[in-house]
Amino acid sequence: MDFALTEEQERFRESVIGFARDHLAHDVISLDAEHGFSAEAWKRCAQFGIQGLPVPEEYGGQGADPLTIILAMEALGYACRDNGLLFSLNAQMWSCEVPLVRFGTDEQKQRYLPGLVDGSIVGVQGMSEPDAGSDAFGSMSTTAVKDGDHYVINGAKTWITNAPLADVFIVFAVTDKSKGAFGLSALVVDRDTPGLDVGRPFHKMGLRTSPMSELIFRDCRVPADRLLGKPGSGMAIFNHSMDWERGIIMATSIGSMQRQLESSIQYAKDRKQFGQSIGKFQAVAHRIVDMKVRLEAARLLLYHLGWSMTQRTSNTAESAMVKLFLSEAYVQSSLDTIQNHGGLGYMAEAQFERELRDAIGGRIYSGTSDIQRNLIARHLGL
Repeated sequence: MDFALTEEQERFRESVIGFARDHLAHDVISLDAEHGFSAEAWKRCAQFGIQGLPVPEEYGGQGADPLTIILAMEALGYACRDNGLLFSLNAQMWSCEVPLVRFGTDEQKQRYLPGLVDGSIVGVQGMSEPDAGSDAFGSMSTTAVKDGDHYVINGAKTWITNAPLADVFIVFAVTDKSKGAFGLSALVVDRDTPGLDVGRPFHKMGLRTSPMSELIFRDCRVPADRLLGKPGSGMAIFNHSMDWERGIIMATSIGSMQRQLESSIQYAKDRKQFGQSIGKFQAVAHRIVDMKVRLEAARLLLYHLGWSMTQRTSNTAESAMVKLFLSEAYVQSSLDTIQNHGGLGYMAEAQFERELRDAIGGRIYSGTSDIQRNLIARHLGL
């Protein structure tokens, strides 16, 4: 097994870093305070080709392989401090674009993918509900009843990333209650469909620059040709997208952890106390060493997943391990970075406190750390 990157991959990663430094260096502190979203940065990412990474070239995308996509997202995390923007990008790519690529009809792909790629439309899925979070399949109450050549949707979705600005949603609903989890289906729903209301944005602890709200469906009539896949294939569609999402959504954290490590090393060399640089104190040095070891272990786990996805093997357990380890590692790295910088690290202008707030969300979204452990345990036959 060869984990060496090709020259083309190295050049591409450097090009993404250069792009992010030049075009995504907006004022995240102010946006975070205002719960704002940078539409301009979103457009710039589309022009560079970020949203098109997992989409075939025939629909305007890059058709990149999983490892190349991982390298791009890692590079974005390194050079862009706006974790909310990166989270919104991930949400669209894995929960909307990938399902359309894998399960969409030719008409659905032609209708939505080019706009998702070029940034003219924004998309996301609607899965979580007020009473259906971790138990999404068993507790779902949103229904889609066939009525002639339409489905009529009733119910509510919550904690929907990108919802306040999205143009299209992949909505999961119960179409046959008698079949349990095998009676779920997915429908592609346009924002302007009568009967669909988008709620007010939520205020969150972190990832504030990624808008989030509820979706309310009241006799929302959706054409039957907007069914994604076959009736009852909702669970398969969701699991497929989650293998991608769990595996790659934390790739940006590797770039952030690398930046945190570099900042901690530099500060430990520059900051003098008791007549010497603080990096000479074992407590500080060992904490930074732990950051380095944690980073390299996380990166290898992520790159192995990229290789595994390229081989097209089953990736559910591997994706869960990546999600679990990277999300926990990012929180600890963020804590260590604040500790390494002392009082400065606690100040908003250093931007490390915001990264900690953003990092904590990684232990919850796309399946909590507890759920990831359950998935891995099941893979082990437990």
